[in-house]
Amino acid sequence: MKRTFFALSVIALAIACKNEPKEETTKNSIALNYPETKKVDTVDTYFDTPVKDPYRWLEDDRSTETEQWVKTQNKTTFGYFDNIPFREDLKKRLSDLWNYEKVSAPFKEGEYTYFYKNNGLQNQYVIYRFKNEGDEPEVFLDPNTFSEDGTTSLGGVSFSKNGKLVAYSISEGGSDWRKIIIKNAETKEIVEDTLIDIKFSGISWKSNDGFYYSSYDKPKGSELSAKTDQHKVYYHKLGTSQKDDALIFGGTPEEKHRYVGASVTEDDKYLIISASISTSGNKLFIKDLTKPNSKLITILDHTKSDTYVIENVGSKLYLVTNLDAPNQKIVTVDAANPTPENWKDFIPETENVLSPSIGGGHFFTEYMVDAVSKVLQYDYDGKLVREIKLPGVGNVNGFNAKKEETELYYTFTNYKTPSSIYKYNITEGTSELYRGPKIDFNPENYESKQVFYTSKDGTKVPMIITHKKGLELNGKNPTILYGYGGFNISLTPSFSIANAVWMEQGGIYAVPNLRGGGEYGKKWHTAGTKMQKQNVFDDFIAAAEYLIENKYTSSDYLAIRGGSNGGLLVGATMTQRPDLMKVALPAVGVLDMLRYHTFTAGAGWAYDYGTAEDSKEMFEYLKGYSPIHNVKEGVQYPATLITTGDHDDRVVPAHSFKFAAELQEKQSGSNPTLIRIETNAGHGAGTPVSKTIEQYADIFGFTLFNMGYEVLPEKVNTEIKG
Repeated sequence: MKRTFFALSVIALAIACKNEPKEETTKNSIALNYPETKKVDTVDTYFDTPVKDPYRWLEDDRSTETEQWVKTQNKTTFGYFDNIPFREDLKKRLSDLWNYEKVSAPFKEGEYTYFYKNNGLQNQYVIYRFKNEGDEPEVFLDPNTFSEDGTTSLGGVSFSKNGKLVAYSISEGGSDWRKIIIKNAETKEIVEDTLIDIKFSGISWKSNDGFYYSSYDKPKGSELSAKTDQHKVYYHKLGTSQKDDALIFGGTPEEKHRYVGASVTEDDKYLIISASISTSGNKLFIKDLTKPNSKLITILDHTKSDTYVIENVGSKLYLVTNLDAPNQKIVTVDAANPTPENWKDFIPETENVLSPSIGGGHFFTEYMVDAVSKVLQYDYDGKLVREIKLPGVGNVNGFNAKKEETELYYTFTNYKTPSSIYKYNITEGTSELYRGPKIDFNPENYESKQVFYTSKDGTKVPMIITHKKGLELNGKNPTILYGYGGFNISLTPSFSIANAVWMEQGGIYAVPNLRGGGEYGKKWHTAGTKMQKQNVFDDFIAAAEYLIENKYTSSDYLAIRGGSNGGLLVGATMTQRPDLMKVALPAVGVLDMLRYHTFTAGAGWAYDYGTAEDSKEMFEYLKGYSPIHNVKEGVQYPATLITTGDHDDRVVPAHSFKFAAELQEKQSGSNPTLIRIETNAGHGAGTPVSKTIEQYADIFGFTLFNMGYEVLPEKVNTEIKG
């Protein structure tokens, strides 16, 4: 459907007082002429209920029609962006702030210490190494040389046990399909043929002879959208062809596993295999690699828990599990009789969610206390050594090292503090700053506060709100409310350069810890799944209402944002409460809840969502909130910028394509509905820095422009104060 909205003047800028955001119905407008999107007569029937799918043709990612649609939509969208007067200012500030040296914590492999570094605006991080402290680091692997445009990125990197060989995966154009390259770590020379067609895989070496990896059979049809649901583990022996790789696990038609992983214990004694049919719950198996022709022994034969082996001392296994322990605990068992009836508690469950790691002969148990980190150190007898004093209130990552190490490294961050690396003395329990960022951003000018608000059903939900100090609570502050709420994933405080630029403009960044996440354990996750998924949307809506009621912002200055499952969150919220926000920003979203499971590995998400084939009740529930199926004629939806990538083979872009088509046809009023489709890009991982900066300039520019700003808020505030 073709609609034309005529522009108010956006070129001429008035004096400072007139550059304040427009009130209520007055808004910036740009002439829009949406491309025509044809409709087809496709109808699916679920439990005798017909459901129209007029844009089904957009699911064909290989058709010239879809390709042309993408080009015309992008032309419309980027034409709109070109008229936003401060877009280039945002891009410049993002580039300036991004341009500082970023370095990872170091790690040791063989004779070398390795680390990742980005000089500032490099598209991909480079791996450096040195032999002795004080040596000049040398470049070991530079992914910026993989492709001219920076869209081929580095995935996992795994060294052989002696550190003399390295296998690493690469992604081309953002795809989840990977290649594995094997090199001599000393000479940096490729030692054999590249392995291809590998997906959702780690790389785990067996001694120095070869490694285990996982993949699917290459699907018939499009490799970017066709269903993949039979994951398998293979062993690649060095010096042999990939076609001769041994199938270790999977491949039986009567027992499909969508996600299978293999890992070898640090002492090379055991192979551990985890097998799942969905994103939650796994079976677990173990094989003694020291005994020729040994069989796989079952540890768990069901998927009622998330359980994995974190460590072993000889035949004594240490397992992390949430079986009968929703917040997780660590148990021990002998490998000869590893089933649950023989488990003994090692570190019992507590009221807070456990995320453990090991290093230097100790266990480090990170607990989430209202989404904030607390870390305890235990010895291998389960004795508490100490609580580790952290640099502040925030989120830590790391506390990993080989058994013989006496020091390890961890990172600390929160929403207003750029990530810093600390060196930790395992024996003495002392931390010292190893490397801090030199960035043009002063955390002391900002404050971050955790609040608790009440959701629709009375549940208390935490939210962290971050902004400049001294911010006036007048209901007029541009605000981004970001959420996820699914798959047991926790949103913990972390610094973002992009969000720092947003807050520099006087913006508020608010993150609630919605049900469906893992912040309060398995019960919190389950409370946001299947027939309880509406709880997640209600939590998000209540967060918005809290911000409005407490004058942080108002509906005229509120944007909601989320990606992947968070894109579903935004799509459902904006279709249920279009009055609540000014701007909606769904990214790479799961938006067609009746068909999501028919693409790539989507069937594995059924633990969280259920499927339309499960039952009539489940079908009706999904259809009741599915964003694509709840866009209605005559409703004024917020200004919407949908973002996706044409190579996204996790959440296929057809979700976003169809949602954009529905909104463009049915949107009432003059709020723009645009879709920004990044070409040669996937779900997000490995996106070049240059593209990331452009994306944020467009997203923030679109958001502020549709809140009524004609110049950046920081400039308005400066001129008013001046």
